[in-house]
Amino acid sequence: MRRSTVRSILGAGLLWAAGVTAVGTAGCAQRPPEYGTEWGLTLPSGRREIWAVAPAINLSGQREVDPILQADLVYGQVQQVRGLTVVPVNRVVEVYAALRIDQVQSAEQAALVCDLLGCDGLLVPTVTAYDPYNPPKLGASLHLFRKPGSYARPANVDPRDLARRASPPPQQSVPNREADSAQAVGMYDAANGSVREALLAYARGRHDPLGPMGQGEYLASMDRFSGFVYHDLADELLRAVRNRR
Repeated sequence: MRRSTVRSILGAGLLWAAGVTAVGTAGCAQRPPEYGTEWGLTLPSGRREIWAVAPAINLSGQREVDPILQADLVYGQVQQVRGLTVVPVNRVVEVYAALRIDQVQSAEQAALVCDLLGCDGLLVPTVTAYDPYNPPKLGASLHLFRKPGSYARPANVDPRDLARRASPPPQQSVPNREADSAQAVGMYDAANGSVREALLAYARGRHDPLGPMGQGEYLASMDRFSGFVYHDLADELLRAVRNRR
């Protein structure tokens, strides 16, 4: 066989192999991105409930904390809870304005707000520490006030009088309201390894795997990090609700 013929055969073979490799590489490149699977939360109740989210209370001392934005972040998390219908914060703001109050200061006030909104519970977020710089830090709590099943709205109620009556007179015990409330409190510092581990587990099913920052976006964006914190606190709060049943 002539050398030129052998060279032609070898050249054709190499071109074929290169074509197969190129097709295989292109096929791999066209595979859809692999998204993770986030874990969901479920209300431990046999019936659907309605909760309202109140404006957040800022105890952090940081002026950049927006009570409405924080409440919206809480709303974005709890509205994903199976078994819950959630009333957005603007509805609560309207009721606060009608009652001429800035925040609820007693279980009686919270029950009145729930009654006016037609909901079962009022969720009040509180921010106790806030540092948006990487690594971010957020201290927060979620306090759920539940409207008692026997609640009856008093006639000509004065919400300010309810606030004054939140503190009992001397020698009078505080009424037991544990069955009507639940709370979750936490301090989340992304410099801690356990917080980072929980954050990355949360982000695994909630970020675009082709995004330029990947899971790192949850460390660079305070809103994303806050969403993780409120999801974790909501999980703890639901466990507290379950334990009180």
